[in-house]
Amino acid sequence: MCALAAPNPPLRERFVLTDEANIRRTLELARKGRGLASPNPMVGALIVSASGRIIGEGWHEGPGKSHAEAIALAAAGEDARGATLYCSLEPCNHFGRTPPCAEAIITAGVSRVVAAARDPNPSVDGGGFRRLEEAGIEVVEGVLAWEAEVLNEAYFKHTRTGVPFVTLKEAATLDGKVAAEDESSTWVTGEEARADVHRMRGASDAIVVGAGTVLADDPRLTVRDPAYRGASVLRVAVDASGRISAAGHLFDGSAPTLVATTETAPVSRRDEWCDAGAEVLVCEPDDSGRVSLVDLMKRLGNRDVQSVLLEGGPTLAGSALREGVVDKVIIFFAPRFLGGSLGPGILGEAGRRNLEETVELRIAEVARFGSDLKVEAYVHRDH
Repeated sequence: MCALAAPNPPLRERFVLTDEANIRRTLELARKGRGLASPNPMVGALIVSASGRIIGEGWHEGPGKSHAEAIALAAAGEDARGATLYCSLEPCNHFGRTPPCAEAIITAGVSRVVAAARDPNPSVDGGGFRRLEEAGIEVVEGVLAWEAEVLNEAYFKHTRTGVPFVTLKEAATLDGKVAAEDESSTWVTGEEARADVHRMRGASDAIVVGAGTVLADDPRLTVRDPAYRGASVLRVAVDASGRISAAGHLFDGSAPTLVATTETAPVSRRDEWCDAGAEVLVCEPDDSGRVSLVDLMKRLGNRDVQSVLLEGGPTLAGSALREGVVDKVIIFFAPRFLGGSLGPGILGEAGRRNLEETVELRIAEVARFGSDLKVEAYVHRDH
């Protein structure tokens, strides 16, 4: 009689994965905190025993919630002694809303820590790594650092500069038109692309539109994604002169609304916005009398808004690029041609006089959503 073979163990128990593969897993875990973690970074962690078995995983879900490392350590328990801890961001070494993770790692008896990126927060910034090394723990830093920084690009920029990471989103036909000559623009793209936009909204701290978009479309600017678990995203309307009334969807109370304006707007209009429950922020004007987007972004950054999604029309898009506040551009192209010279294009500012004056972009990704194309590019400059 033959002995029955033992059942195969789970895949993660049969193979010892590389440091890079385990860090990739921490990045996957970190993404579970999208829309929840801000203003904290998204962080994932896992613990691998000396025998190569994953014994604990965790991710961070926001201020006041346990950090990813603490959750993974709690799951591992006593088995964490002598194990390797992998994390997508440097463990903290200071008291905030929660105790320092570095001390918890030391207490648990972890022998090795592998991290993707250093935390730029001045309260951390290498201090977590130094504390671990002082305790005799081997530290490996920089595994998939670029991927980790891209994951938390809004956190990294805001921490380093105090202003938010700004993404300009547009939907256009294949010949670059955002609306027809009659100014109709609703649903240029298909359902898959629109669903992705709602995921982008959920990953943002604020959604910004101009007065023209509010008047033309009466948008709600809410996150309509069934999987979204975060709080309502701040809605920001940019209206320098008081063109929009408080009768539209932005003032329906379904999400917080802020109107960015200037002293040019009549006091009666500002009072109307306030009476409708919106916050009114009087900003500095730019050279043309519009709201200075540089000033607006500084003010949003001061209130811990780390990521901004610009969903305005051509005028706001052109101003944002001209003022240099845009970090990333995402354009959904629908497989249609409108043609003609009267339909508005993606940018409403005056065109550049020559190729030397163009705004250079670095293409990061091209993807297909249904029949539409999504082009993602970074503005080519150092932050």
